[in-house]
Amino acid sequence: MLQFKSSKHPYSILLQGESVNNPPMPLIRDTKGSINIYCPSPIHGRSFVVGKNAQGEYIVSKGNGLSYTNNSFLDFSKIGDDVWGYLPKKNAIRDFQIGNEIKSLGINTNHMEYVLQIDSKIKIGTNYFTPYLLQYTVKCPYRISDFAFLDENQKKIIIEDISTANNNKFKNNYLYVADVLVNNLYILHKNHVMHNALHAQNYTWALELLDFEASRTDNYPYEDYRYEEYVKILSRGEIIQTYEVINYVAWCLKENIDYTLIDDIFAKYGFKLIQK
Repeated sequence: MLQFKSSKHPYSILLQGESVNNPPMPLIRDTKGSINIYCPSPIHGRSFVVGKNAQGEYIVSKGNGLSYTNNSFLDFSKIGDDVWGYLPKKNAIRDFQIGNEIKSLGINTNHMEYVLQIDSKIKIGTNYFTPYLLQYTVKCPYRISDFAFLDENQKKIIIEDISTANNNKFKNNYLYVADVLVNNLYILHKNHVMHNALHAQNYTWALELLDFEASRTDNYPYEDYRYEEYVKILSRGEIIQTYEVINYVAWCLKENIDYTLIDDIFAKYGFKLIQK
């Protein structure tokens, strides 16, 4: 992992999850800070590993600043939606609430701990803004998309963990992963949930589904009714997104993918890849 420096700030707790064992960690990336935080790979952007608890879970914080450039935050809009490295309040809350709802459906996700408000203002140029952090735990800090950046020992550990989870239920490990991911998609769609970003960036190697700020459920529909009208159409695209993740996993595991078997898994869960 890449090491960065951060500083601790005064904070308020806006939301707290159930069965939280870890204290709030109100950290903002700061090149002059004294607290180490870690970025699993160069493509993580604004999420950092900020600790590891007694249960062996990794504590992740989202919205702490950028893991690239010399600047913690970049402002392209005078403190609007285009502040890179920043997590808006409404997005943090939406991520927390929808994540808990999806977890309740039986899908393996991150465990939400806190939505924190940093009470000290952060300055960008001449502007000041209030950061918000989403803190959660995961079994694995590495996203599927991180694989290319890992050392050989870490790759070996990941492959061994996937094989252990498979436990010979499927002939190949990628087929085990495919079954889990397609089952997740079935559960989501059965409950009228659209994740809206089922990419390799949003699954860990423990097959934990992450990042729900752009998702929608019946309890948390999109505010723009026009966007709601496209949900059924956009949901179909999640079939292809899931297929792409499976394809990438097979490549990472160095297993030759049999698309007939993958199509059979989709069919098992009721997905029609060709409309007749």
